[in-house]
Amino acid sequence: MIYEYWLATIRHLSDQKKIYLRKQIGTGKELYYIEERRLQKHTYLTQRDIMAIREARKNINLEKDYEELEKKNLRFIPFYSDEYPDKLKEIASPPYALYVRGHLPNPDKKAVAIVGARSCTRYGEKYAMEYGEKLAQNGVQIISGMARGIDGAGQRGAINGGGYTCAVLGSGPDICYPKENKGLYLDILERKGGILSEFAPGTVPIPSNFPRRNRIISAFSDVVLVMEARLKSGSLITADMALEQGKDVYALPGPVDSVLSQGCNKLIFQGAGILLSPKSLLEELGVITHIMQEKTCKNIKELETTEDMVYSRLDLFPKSMANLLKETNLSADKLMETLVSLEIKGYIKEVSKNYYIKQK
Repeated sequence: MIYEYWLATIRHLSDQKKIYLRKQIGTGKELYYIEERRLQKHTYLTQRDIMAIREARKNINLEKDYEELEKKNLRFIPFYSDEYPDKLKEIASPPYALYVRGHLPNPDKKAVAIVGARSCTRYGEKYAMEYGEKLAQNGVQIISGMARGIDGAGQRGAINGGGYTCAVLGSGPDICYPKENKGLYLDILERKGGILSEFAPGTVPIPSNFPRRNRIISAFSDVVLVMEARLKSGSLITADMALEQGKDVYALPGPVDSVLSQGCNKLIFQGAGILLSPKSLLEELGVITHIMQEKTCKNIKELETTEDMVYSRLDLFPKSMANLLKETNLSADKLMETLVSLEIKGYIKEVSKNYYIKQK
């Protein structure tokens, strides 16, 4: 396996060429010891490719580097391994190898990707976590990139729901990026989830790595959910890759004046599925649902009937008192009294003059 690892780590040689070369030569060991004149006969190899192979043979720390994998509890899974996921073999540009900590997704279970903006709103974060939790509660695996914002929220929701989640990183699997998600990284492993990457241990996260990793996220997934996205974003790249792979894409509708909803609204306009509720998505996936528990708060209190009615009319987007008057048919004095009571109890917040949002 050391020679397969050597082949995987050759820089400036594409994954496609590694796979093709390995198939023609036989094994990584045979390739390592092959005479250069034989390499020259493979006309698809450029002089730069041959130079890369030649330089890679000079690595005197090969065995030590491979031993470091085992010390870090990392599994090396090359393309020709029986453990290599079939779903990745089906895409146009499969990675030559994976570096895995924890467990790979179960190919016999449904898997859904939850992706979106790093600088998300409370609206996007709320629904990413809710979909992650409800889907996980019903046995659906959650795949994402453990990034800030939507990715992390969806995966945290999966953990809260007691389900499986897999993080596909744009760095080596031994590097937690972003650092503030270290707790999530450890929780994924503790809950028997998976951390994986096509990048070797020690690889730092650079911008060009993330579009590449997105094809793996979509490949593992049956459908991709885009919760919030700008018109030009990595989430839309993931959606495009999913469509190229024949996967369905769903988007969460948002306000037309929200920059972070423009990408989602555009996807819906172009024919993407609309996310209405976790229950309806589960039904579309053909998953037999458990009893869908309503969201509760640990410190939930019993509200009076009028308070409950007013509270139920609010959401994470500000609503004016004028609109609440129309929806509740309360007098202005009674509505104001109720709003003040709810705000004192911490259930709502006045974000600007006579505009309110939910807090819990």
